[in-house]
Amino acid sequence: MTLPFLPQELIRKKRDGLVLTEPEIAFMVQGITSGQLSDAQLGAFAMAVYQKGMTMPERISLTQQMMHSGKVLNWQSMDLDGPVVDKHSTGGVGDKVSLMLGPIVAACGAYVPMISGRGLGHTGGTLDKFDSIPGYNAYPSEAMFQTLVKRVGCAIIGQTSELAPADQRLYATRDVTATVESIDLITASILSKKLAAGLDALVMDVKTGNGAFAAELTMAQELSQSISQVATGAGVPTRCLISDMNQVLGRTVGNAVEMMECIDFLVNPKQADTRLVDITIELAAHMLDLSGAASNLDLARTKASEALNQGRAAEVFADMVTGLGGPADLLEKPEHYLPQAPMVKPIMAAISGYVSAMDVRAIGLSMVSLKAGRSKADDVIDYAVGLSQMVQVGDYVELGQPLAMAHIRDDGQFALLTQCLRQVIQLQASVPEAQALVKHIYQA
Repeated sequence: MTLPFLPQELIRKKRDGLVLTEPEIAFMVQGITSGQLSDAQLGAFAMAVYQKGMTMPERISLTQQMMHSGKVLNWQSMDLDGPVVDKHSTGGVGDKVSLMLGPIVAACGAYVPMISGRGLGHTGGTLDKFDSIPGYNAYPSEAMFQTLVKRVGCAIIGQTSELAPADQRLYATRDVTATVESIDLITASILSKKLAAGLDALVMDVKTGNGAFAAELTMAQELSQSISQVATGAGVPTRCLISDMNQVLGRTVGNAVEMMECIDFLVNPKQADTRLVDITIELAAHMLDLSGAASNLDLARTKASEALNQGRAAEVFADMVTGLGGPADLLEKPEHYLPQAPMVKPIMAAISGYVSAMDVRAIGLSMVSLKAGRSKADDVIDYAVGLSQMVQVGDYVELGQPLAMAHIRDDGQFALLTQCLRQVIQLQASVPEAQALVKHIYQA
């Protein structure tokens, strides 16, 4: 059989900065999925795209072809009485928002089929946090997943091999060929997975700052514009919020400790970290507004806050955990089920002052060194280690007061975290200027 195109000629075409047609992109994606495109050719193609970029029609075509490289979920047969909506974050340190956000939005009448990922590099992964719950099945059958979403309103699971398989191979190639930082490929990677979930609407949380993938605001803006335009062009209304990641989000970093903070957030929202509440409610409001589950943003914020404060979101979370095999009394006895580190010790401040800044990426990498995160995809995670009661920018800390509580296995880990936090958390005599939590909003 004669191939309609030669891979090397399409790689050459993109290498020379020319525009690929829709059939040419379809051919390349088919080759990625089937294995007909070799690893060397795929790496060369990724580098050509990285170097020369893609036009907006090319990005839309690549996203749609990757989305259709596997199964696309269809919710019409489920006879749902509300919109299907999801949120995706580009990742940060302490970013546990999805754990509370999905149940809040579901408690407001929308349906949230959230397909999440694991942590890689300095950022944590939603699935790793759920893996700290004994019995939780992050890879249910498609039928079980859809049934649970209809019954409970929300299910947070992992990406199966059936959803956007082309992305799974391309992502692994990008990771080892220095082509991760391509707006074109990031856009197609994120959206092919999310759009394969059969969404009516999508909200993106694009993080920017020293703890984010898009450290510079200009890159976050470019990525937000790309994602909103490509997703809308592919038929799914999408809104992107650019939010701050220049400090740890919430008061914990790790897996079990973040799950504990999430449970406390849902059960006792009045005691939750204000910044974490603000971004969670704001994202929930945009999901409800964009999907039509609320008539405007102000009403959406009220609905989301009521769902949280009245305990309905906690009920959804508990039902979801039980539906996926987790313990029925997790919210009542989380410490009974979540892994606990054998040592919990305070990391004391060496001087007094207001917290003015922190190197969030360094804090995330310190977690990786303790095995709370991954340096490569097959690393084994230690769910118990982490940090809790983290100081936030603007807090005043006295000499000898804790910067954080270290959850560790030995004194060596404690010494490492103590040295790290004292170096990367900056203290000054004056109150620092407050930074906006949400910096920009984009919608095509």
